[in-house]
Amino acid sequence: MSGHGHGHGHGHSCGSEGQHEPAERGLEFGLYQRIDLEKLQCLNESRDGDGRLVFKPWDQRNLRDKYVESDVDEELLFNVPFTGSVKLKGIIISGENDDSHPAEIRLYKNIPQMSFDDTGREPDQAFRLNRDPQAELEYPTKIARFSSVHHLSIHISKNFGDANTRVYYIGLRGEYSEAHRHEVTICNYEAAANPADHKVESIIPQTNFIS
Repeated sequence: MSGHGHGHGHGHSCGSEGQHEPAERGLEFGLYQRIDLEKLQCLNESRDGDGRLVFKPWDQRNLRDKYVESDVDEELLFNVPFTGSVKLKGIIISGENDDSHPAEIRLYKNIPQMSFDDTGREPDQAFRLNRDPQAELEYPTKIARFSSVHHLSIHISKNFGDANTRVYYIGLRGEYSEAHRHEVTICNYEAAANPADHKVESIIPQTNFIS
């Protein structure tokens, strides 16, 4: 089983042998703290409110007690409002290691109250996903398109063949800025580059990008 021995998957630094995981990775994926959870919507969730549970701290990404599952079909649509302006740099989506795992996502920026009727429009970016039960694969966004995001819609358009989709974790990496009168506070959630963090490029070839 590849993947064992890399960060242990529990968010503890026990024996990670000098690697900067998970502390730096946890900082990088800190944008969940900048989501207005009270206003977050998840359409087609099987239980009301479950959609907001998957935006959680990095060290909880592999916990299985909180998840969202789709209801009448495999699609899910998250409407994610931020409390300021975000530059989105990457996204991780983790599900079960079976056919209920999301297989494709489509990202839309700054379309509040988006519905499934709106998903026919061209997304700002779309990805074909690999199964990622350990939340290890990051999909880098086109930063020029996601440099001033106040609202992010994440459309899971299909899974790997199951009737329903299950998601355990959605991680968002990037920068956040909030205006304070005449000054701007910028929080950078990207720590120093670690070559191990960029292994996704060898796992997921460029052909996986849809747009």
